[in-house]
Amino acid sequence: MAGQHAVKLWLGMICVALLSGCSQGNGFADLDQFMAETRAKPRGHVEPLPEFSAYEAFSYSAADRRAPFEPPIDVQLTMLDESPDSSVEPDLDRPREVLENYGLTDLTMVGTLTGLDGRVFALIADSDGGVHRVRQGNYMGSNYGRIVGVSETRVELMEIVPNGQGGWVERPRSLSLDEG
Repeated sequence: MAGQHAVKLWLGMICVALLSGCSQGNGFADLDQFMAETRAKPRGHVEPLPEFSAYEAFSYSAADRRAPFEPPIDVQLTMLDESPDSSVEPDLDRPREVLENYGLTDLTMVGTLTGLDGRVFALIADSDGGVHRVRQGNYMGSNYGRIVGVSETRVELMEIVPNGQGGWVERPRSLSLDEG
């Protein structure tokens, strides 16, 4: 106990001796001189910020007109007279499947299953939380989408959509496996 007390006393004396060597007051003369010179210099003047006028939005009213430096375009309305030449149209008499009640944006591919015969089934989750098993030949999506191929990571389908001229056209779409 007395040995520990003596060690603490020696350490305290060494610290006091070291700190007393750092306490000389004449080491700051150059710093005091610099501060006095800086305080003696005239102080600067900061100009106030200039006043800006508020921005007024400009509404360009000729946006729907022809650009003045471009030649006029001769529009021919030949497409309106043409009859749709596509023979594609959806089968409206067949019973609709469950996944045709959802748009493709509401459906997500979440996995696959392989049957005993080697056929691959895709697992499709709908926006209501249900999971459905589909295969090639099934329908899904609101645009009469028929599944034409199923792989481990993707479902390929062919939608039948209006072409804007009273007919129908096929459009390929796909759903990829959601790995998130």
